[in-house]
Amino acid sequence: MPFSATIKDVAQAAGVNISTVSRALNNGYGVHPRTVERVIAAAKRLDYRPNRVARGLVTGRSHSLALIVSDIRNPFFAEVARGAEDAARAAGCDLVLCNSDLDAEKQMGYFRSLLSKRVDGILMNSVSALSSDHQAELAASGVPIVLLNRSAPGGMFSTVCADNETGGALAAQYLLDRGHRKIAHLTGPRKHGNLSDRARGFVRVLQAARPAVQPVILRGNYNFSGGAELMHRLLTEHPDATGVFAANDIMAFGALQAALERGLRIPDNISLIGFDNIELTSIVHPPLTSIHQPKYEIGRAAVEILLRLGHSKSKSAPEHRILGVELIERKSCNSRTVTARLNPA
Repeated sequence: MPFSATIKDVAQAAGVNISTVSRALNNGYGVHPRTVERVIAAAKRLDYRPNRVARGLVTGRSHSLALIVSDIRNPFFAEVARGAEDAARAAGCDLVLCNSDLDAEKQMGYFRSLLSKRVDGILMNSVSALSSDHQAELAASGVPIVLLNRSAPGGMFSTVCADNETGGALAAQYLLDRGHRKIAHLTGPRKHGNLSDRARGFVRVLQAARPAVQPVILRGNYNFSGGAELMHRLLTEHPDATGVFAANDIMAFGALQAALERGLRIPDNISLIGFDNIELTSIVHPPLTSIHQPKYEIGRAAVEILLRLGHSKSKSAPEHRILGVELIERKSCNSRTVTARLNPA
């Protein structure tokens, strides 16, 4: 078994006691600079690595944070996780990634497991509206929690999200400006924070148009298969629709696939807008027009809030950050579609 130096070994090699080693390695008080140099040299010579678990039992901190995402297959979360990981690493913390698979119970199971591992804070991309019991459980844990892409339930928790309502409004205005009046929105279940906000902004702008436009709203799973299923349903029930706004890019990719399966071309037969502006939007054919939200910055900002809450000696008020969005125009939208449908049935 390879030799693993302990803090006691460092103390003996440096000719000091254990508490002096601890203070010297943690920038503590009352240690002469020459003694600090001697301790550091001994630690390097012995390749000493502090036991973070043992230190956490003493300090009450594990120097680890956790990120619970709803669907790790969605590239959106890769960019959020990168921003969170970079911010955590800069602060000397590890980041643990958990995937809830769009399952609210699995999400809470991970939360309880992370508490037992004594993480210092949790970022949650909540998969559905938190029940009152779940809200109470999260609040009672005493661990700083930041909700991603969700408005604060009752203002109880800190939040970081993009300006989803403005994003929905941008999508609606873009379709209106191109003459579309038979418009649909493919989205997830009701009461789903960011998706509900996107739908609200989208509907508000369409209903304020002159004449007002009443969009078709179809709800289902907010993943690739959900987008495909909703697009098939739209083309069957509303074959005259010319413009579609999908609640996220992954749903838009599913919708694009469904349109191709029906013999339709984007944007010749139907225009399509997504939301998130993940990297794949510029690669698919045609490149997808999408609402850009700052994914990396969302992850980074959430960790910054967690660290502030964790270092606060008194209970801090929740912090809410809303980051701006913009429409990125590509090739998936035309002016009002006039090309005959190849296979509307």
